[in-house]
Amino acid sequence: MPVQKKLFMKKIITKTLLLLSLFISITSSQLNAQALTTADIKAQMVKEWERSKAYTIDYLNTMPANKYSFKAVDSIRSFAQQMLHLAGANVFFMSLATDLKAPSFPQDLEQRVSAQTKDSVMYFVTTSYDYAISAAKSSDVSKWGEKKKLPFGGYEETRYALINKAIEHQAHHRGQTTIYIRLQGIKPPQERLF
Repeated sequence: MPVQKKLFMKKIITKTLLLLSLFISITSSQLNAQALTTADIKAQMVKEWERSKAYTIDYLNTMPANKYSFKAVDSIRSFAQQMLHLAGANVFFMSLATDLKAPSFPQDLEQRVSAQTKDSVMYFVTTSYDYAISAAKSSDVSKWGEKKKLPFGGYEETRYALINKAIEHQAHHRGQTTIYIRLQGIKPPQERLF
């Protein structure tokens, strides 16, 4: 057999083996892949709320009790007000998303001087997370695609989007308080991404 023909056959065999191994690899990964179920999505949502609660409690415990009234600048919320705002929004978004009866929080929670102690902030924040976790656990995933009208701005979002907005919102405000803690010369809690 001429050398050129041997090289040609070798290239063909090599390409065939590469394509065959690629095919086996793709087929194998498709066989091992599992469909994501609504139960999986709900379980992940509950897990996110539980993780967020633990992370926020780390923040509440890191800031000294006598610094809850601290503001980075005069024109923004204090540490306590940020956390009370977070708590109120957790309840608002999750009640709108799930229709689960919400705990009764005062309308002016952020402004109430009596609510701004460490013990009070801890109560409202943990209550809001417990409510969010319970709402996520008890919600009907088959309704997550339904649209809900927000009582402001003319916005309309799916229940699922509202749950995601709640998670985004609390992460945003918890993140803002990182600078409050740093300005006290304290290292903020280690991130809890998982």
